[in-house]
Amino acid sequence: MNPAIPSIVTRFAPSPTGWLHEGHAYSAGFAWARARQAGGRFLLRIEDIDRSRCRAEFDAGLLEDLAWLGLRWAEPVRRQSEHFSEYGAALDQLAARRLLYPCFCTRKQVLAEIARIGGAPHAEDGTAIYPGTCRHLSDDKRASRIAAGESYALRLDIAAACALHPSLSWHDAELGEQAVTFDTLHRLHGDAVLARKDTPASYHLCVTLDDALQGITLVTRAIDLRNATPLHRLLQALFDLPVPDYAHHPLLFDAAGERLAKRHNAPSLRERRQGGEHPADLWRRLGFDPAIFGF
Repeated sequence: MNPAIPSIVTRFAPSPTGWLHEGHAYSAGFAWARARQAGGRFLLRIEDIDRSRCRAEFDAGLLEDLAWLGLRWAEPVRRQSEHFSEYGAALDQLAARRLLYPCFCTRKQVLAEIARIGGAPHAEDGTAIYPGTCRHLSDDKRASRIAAGESYALRLDIAAACALHPSLSWHDAELGEQAVTFDTLHRLHGDAVLARKDTPASYHLCVTLDDALQGITLVTRAIDLRNATPLHRLLQALFDLPVPDYAHHPLLFDAAGERLAKRHNAPSLRERRQGGEHPADLWRRLGFDPAIFGF
């Protein structure tokens, strides 16, 4: 191996939709520690594709919080909102290969169709799998509805994509080699949405392209995102991208057993910082050696 090329490149990729909390610190620390222990690199990426929820003060705040924690990263930081044209070009590639189709269904219409056909499989998070209502619309019908100004999402035709890549796998640090099959993808995602009118590119598309572009060799993230990995692996195959390894860490919960989350008003790092807490104490509480972060 070329000694000039780090053996591991990790990243932390928060969304500036609220103040960071200890769960974010744990996730960032997990990535930082993996990179540092291997003499690798740690990158920061801002995942701000949801322009309706992202705010400048949260963006500035997370940079302050991460610096307070002792984390350092290469500049410039990649911000997804600056790269919609790249994601659009990738969507165009899939469309040209007839792997995308426009879906005109609202959430209410999807549920009505599921009820009409007597139910549908559900993903592990409890959401109903899209029954493919718009998958077989003719090109003329699609074009006329788009020309009429109907809103639509772009869905990946999982069956067509899997037919091109019937044998895929990815490596999980805890579970080992994991197979990617049509049955798994359909059960977890159905025909996944890759773009909407209000969000020009989905998390799944953006993160897959960005990880490859930034040379990420080890994707570290919370265990609740493990089920996203088969879809990301399929997208890597469709775009002929390198395949990183994956390591998933546990979620953090408060004293009441509630998962630490912005929507649950978890205590923020900003409050900890402004209250005078030393970052070394926070790292100890999260189970990390503060020396890894320079304390």
